[in-house]
Amino acid sequence: IWSAEECAAEVRRVAEMGCHSMTFTENPAKLGEPSFHSDYWDPLWEAFSDTATVCSIHLGSSGEMVITAPDAPMDVMIQLQPMNISQAAADLLWSPIPRRFPDLKIALSEGGTGWIPYFMDRADKTYDMHHLWTGQDFENLLPSEVFRRNFLTCFINDPVGVALRHEIGIDNICWEMDYPHSDSTWPNAPELLDETLTGVPDDEVDKITHLNAMAWYQFDPFAHRDRADCTVGALRASAVDHDISVQSMDKGRHQGKDRDLAGFTTRNRGVNR
Repeated sequence: IWSAEECAAEVRRVAEMGCHSMTFTENPAKLGEPSFHSDYWDPLWEAFSDTATVCSIHLGSSGEMVITAPDAPMDVMIQLQPMNISQAAADLLWSPIPRRFPDLKIALSEGGTGWIPYFMDRADKTYDMHHLWTGQDFENLLPSEVFRRNFLTCFINDPVGVALRHEIGIDNICWEMDYPHSDSTWPNAPELLDETLTGVPDDEVDKITHLNAMAWYQFDPFAHRDRADCTVGALRASAVDHDISVQSMDKGRHQGKDRDLAGFTTRNRGVNR
């Protein structure tokens, strides 16, 4: 990402080849590049908008996660991972980007959804109470309305977000599985999703599971695979020769050691301890 012009050229190049989405860091400033509040990246946002390519913002893609203390357990970082996305969402929402490029579509990958209603409510209150002295101007829209226009939210297993789906916006929610990461619900993803969606009307289930993704990404999977072949039963029947049993890939690497953030950071930097 050392050149906004090169980034934009790459978006246009792969869009012509049929690409529907590309990933960008959640905080370029952390990588020593201009922030979202600079117009430096305008060629990139213009390319995304012109080609209807979704910009996917992935948590942790700036190389930094929410870390409270070096000796905090790994569980703290894992729980707070969606907060990386909420920070990026706030950074983008209050930047000129979504107002300057109203057709830009931004997907908050692996960010979850349960926090979104409070996030939008807080954004609206912040705007109402502080815009006169901060100088923000959303013209005739509220920040929450801009969020619903420009941002797609995604969840792996988020019953709170499903319960609050209408506060979020039923057209702004997509389900994802996150295979093969440890947050993934594979191989029991369909059963867990079905449990999470208990009581949700079929038309809303369809939106969350595939119709919203089809609309945002402008991709029709049923043009490539018959709908009858895309049911859970059909897909599993086509993979009966695959081993989908849950297997730990840890192989004893931790052995009770380096389970805090300091050990994790040291190990992943390749430092011998």
